[in-house]
Formats: sequence, structure tokens, C-alpha cells
Amino acid sequence: MSTSRAGVVPVAAEVCVIGAGLSGLAAAHALAARGIGFVCLERSADVGGIWRQPGAGEPGPAYLSLHLNSARQLTGYEDFPMPDDLPLYPGHRDVAAYLRSFAERTGLLAHVEPGTEVLSVRREADGSWAVTSRDARGGVSERRFGHVVVASGHHTEPAMPAELPPGADSFAGTILHSVDYRDGSDFAGRRVVVVGMGASGVDIATDLSRHAARTVLSVRRALHIVPKQLFGMSVDLIADAPWFHAMSLAERRTFIEQALYVARGRQSDYGLPEPDHPVFSSAVTISDEILSRIRHGAVLPKPVIASLDGNLVRFADGTSTEADAIVYCTGFRMAFPFLPAGVPTAGREEAVELYRRVVAPGLPGLYFVGLIRPAGSITRLVEAQSRWVARLVDGHAALPAADVMRKEIEVYLSGIEERYGLATGTSVRVDVGSYLRELAEL
Repeated sequence: MSTSRAGVVPVAAEVCVIGAGLSGLAAAHALAARGIGFVCLERSADVGGIWRQPGAGEPGPAYLSLHLNSARQLTGYEDFPMPDDLPLYPGHRDVAAYLRSFAERTGLLAHVEPGTEVLSVRREADGSWAVTSRDARGGVSERRFGHVVVASGHHTEPAMPAELPPGADSFAGTILHSVDYRDGSDFAGRRVVVVGMGASGVDIATDLSRHAARTVLSVRRALHIVPKQLFGMSVDLIADAPWFHAMSLAERRTFIEQALYVARGRQSDYGLPEPDHPVFSSAVTISDEILSRIRHGAVLPKPVIASLDGNLVRFADGTSTEADAIVYCTGFRMAFPFLPAGVPTAGREEAVELYRRVVAPGLPGLYFVGLIRPAGSITRLVEAQSRWVARLVDGHAALPAADVMRKEIEVYLSGIEERYGLATGTSVRVDVGSYLRELAEL
């Protein structure tokens, strides 16, 4: 092979795994278990993904107060459980240490290239995949692989509203996205408005309420707030119980909605809007604290921001408050700028079209692991995805024809639209139990 500044480098590895977070390590472990050669390219300085970023002081979607919302029993890898001495919901430092320990114990670190950013991935005429990357020293190289596993997550590009409120240009304070939020102490004594009622919104509002002079939570559309535990059990352990799976969707909805009413009453009792949809038909917000902080006067709920003027924030209900900062917790766009045109997840807002949520029809050798949003822990799902990918790579499993895969995608997205609608991000939603059964049959 010829070499140049970008250097085409022959490699013995058959697979390139992009990302060394929870999903990337699961993929790497599955490949190693089947004796498949691979390299794992990680942009950060170490393994662990978003869980190590706050402790390392790196920018990203995580923050210092970040903890698991799923129980450790369901979040650890199958053959490497999280230690029993960890709390039920470990913090980011514990999770990061656990992931690195997993990579060490399983010998995966030898295959990881930290500080390596993937610049482009393209399919060659011979069916191989050319991966161009830049290493920690700035050197650029191109390597050829038979297969590529994208496991870099979907917290990629911060999603700000298409239009900020009128008067945003005149706002005298700071407007930022949650990706730039690290710790509530950075806002000590300041007046802050948090926009968004998703997981990061309620986490950040709760964290700020212990440091800021005033914390306001601005809500456009209400989500169901679910405590981490009901009846003394972690909600994801309830969702994993056989008796819960034996219920129909309607019965599960009734059970959870009644349990929520007993546990917390109506959300409108806290000054929050009521959800306009039944539970399990949209994302839920897991939080033990936000309602308590509202009841204690530490967080003030408000509707959507109507306009800004200097330090003044006006809300849709006609009320207003002075603020020094606004934190938009409005999510992220899935973007994979290194992927070629035509890949159904390359920075588009449309539905993600992947067979069994993993394979792009017509692009053999390209797989996605972890590009899903379950209502519960993702770990078992990415392990099942990874085992299937490894069997596809070594020939012990095969894909159907492209038209068959496209039909499965069409049926799946039709069901998603019926249940969730087609809001951004809904096309990657999966139910843990049914998806695990689906993968087990492949």
C-alpha cells in the first residue's frame, strides 16, 4: 500500500470500533470473546465516555452531580457486575472507575487508541471501509477494515431552540446549553432559569437550587416525573419483573399511573403542567428530588419563556423574574459527521432507519451499537446488540436481503409513530423486554 501524509496503513484488525464508552466497550468485549481482531478509537484521553468527563474536566453532556437513574444490578455488564459496595445509583466517578476496571480486567485496553478522533469513514469499491483518524499527536492516518461499529453515542450536537425568545439579543446575562454546565457552585449567588423538563433539566435545576440565589424551571411540555423507586423497589427492577411483563401495555400504564398518583399526587399540585399523554407514550423523567425541591421553595416552576429584556425574563403566564443566566436543557441532535452521505443517521432529523436498530440496509459491514433509547438501563441491550454484530462479523449469523430489512424498518417505524408520534428522537425508542427477545431470536 502507498503511504502519504494521511498514510494508508495496513492493519491486522478486522473491525474498527468507534467510541470507548459503555456501548463501545460492550462491542469490543463481544468481538474479543469470539476472537475477532479489532481496534477501538476513542476521541477522549481514556475509556468511559460521558461518565469520566466531569471528573476529567472535559466538556460534554455530563455534569458533576450526574448519577445513574438505573439500578446498578441492571447497569453492570453481564459477566462483570458492578461491585456490591457501590450505592444502588452510583455517581459518575464510580461508573467511570467501573468502566475502566472492566476494560482492564477483560484486556480491552490494549486495543483502545485514546486521543484518536475519527475524521471520516467511507466504503471502498472492494467493500472494505476506509477509516481516517487523527491521533493525540496530530498525525493523520487511513486504515482499512472489513467492518465498522459506530458506538459513539447520540449526545453529539447541542440542540438549542430554532428561535430564542424575542429580546434574546438584549439579555444582559449568560445563555448556555446544558453541555456547558458542570456544577451548581459555578452559579453561586446568581439567579438562573433552567429550560426543559427532561433528565438533565431536572437534575441541573436540583443541583442549582443548592447554590443559586434563585432557581426557576421553565417548562414547555410536561413529562411524567417518575421517582427512582416505587413500593421500595427501583423502578427499572419493577419493569424487569416477570409479573410486570405479563401485563398488557394498558395494564402496565394503569399500574404505574396509579402508583405515581399515590407516590406524588398530581404534578399540577406542584405548579407543573400535567402531561398531555399517557405514561409509556413518551419519555419519562426520572427524579427523586425535583418535586421535593419545588415543595421546599428551592425551585420555582414557570411556563415557557415569552421574551427577554435586559435581565428580565417574561413567561407566558404574564409573570417575570430577573435572571443572570439561562441554561437550555433542550437535548442533543444525533450527528455522525464522519459518516458518508446516505447513511440514515448522518446528522439528519428524520427517523433513524436501521434494521433491528443496528444495521443500515445496503451498507454491509457498518453497524451501530447503542443508538437506542430504552425506558431503563441500556447495558443489556448493547451487549445483546454487540453479540449479534460479532456473530455477523464471523459469519455465524447472516442478514436478510436489503428489501426485507427495509420492510422491518417500515413496520417498526409505523409502530413507533402510532405509539409515540414522530417527534425528534422517538425513532430510536425501544422497550427493554421485547427488544431483548427480538435480538435473542437473531
